[in-house]
Amino acid sequence: MPYKNLPDVQNQRDDRHIFIDKVGVSDLTYPIVVLDKSNKFQHTVGKINMYVDLPEDFRGTHMSRFVEVLNVHRGKMTVKNMEKILDDMRSRLNAQTAHLEVEFDYFVLRKAPVSKIESYTPYRAKFISKKDGNFDFVLEVTVPIQTLCPCSKEISEYGAHNQRAIANISVRMKKIVWIEELIDIAEEASSSPLFTLLKREDEKYVTEHAYEKPRFVEDVVRDIALQLEKDDRVTWYRLKVTSHESIHTHNAYACLEKRKGG
Repeated sequence: MPYKNLPDVQNQRDDRHIFIDKVGVSDLTYPIVVLDKSNKFQHTVGKINMYVDLPEDFRGTHMSRFVEVLNVHRGKMTVKNMEKILDDMRSRLNAQTAHLEVEFDYFVLRKAPVSKIESYTPYRAKFISKKDGNFDFVLEVTVPIQTLCPCSKEISEYGAHNQRAIANISVRMKKIVWIEELIDIAEEASSSPLFTLLKREDEKYVTEHAYEKPRFVEDVVRDIALQLEKDDRVTWYRLKVTSHESIHTHNAYACLEKRKGG
């Protein structure tokens, strides 16, 4: 059969009369470029989900068109560019609503607290966007931190249990909020940041610094919230902190979600 006469099966009419909210591609690995506060741009690899709605009359969507749209934009992921990608998805796939989710590793060059030796610390970031006439964008950043238990410190004759924890911050914004800014807020709210490379003098400092700054997960959530409340760029936020307890078989967890001004 000649290529030009191949049937368009996805475009066939469907008589079951069922509208589908999201169809598309998920877990697509793709090279991307994101904005970097210090270096303008950072190249990384994204795990991408792209969806549109499917009218009840059509049997399926054209999966290849999602990747074709992505190729046109060469993996550039900014707030402005993501809205353009969503517009192109809606146009090319004849859809009312488009969704684009991009999750990626983001690296920040950090200095150890005493030796000042530099190393890259990895964080996890995610862009969650939707366009259905209105454009919605959420920035999510996951930050590994350390928490030292205030109760353990208070009741023990010496020492206190501490552990790695995860602070997850999601925001909607009126103006750009940098990934690095959310990282700094999360680390400042913790007992101590985590580092990729530490010398002995750094380990001593981090250990003692955490001991002098005990934090429950509730403390971390509240301290992050105080900073976001002061930021006029942020219109909504959701905070989740999970502490992977070192002396319990369970985790400690706290969550707070708030739309500012309401």
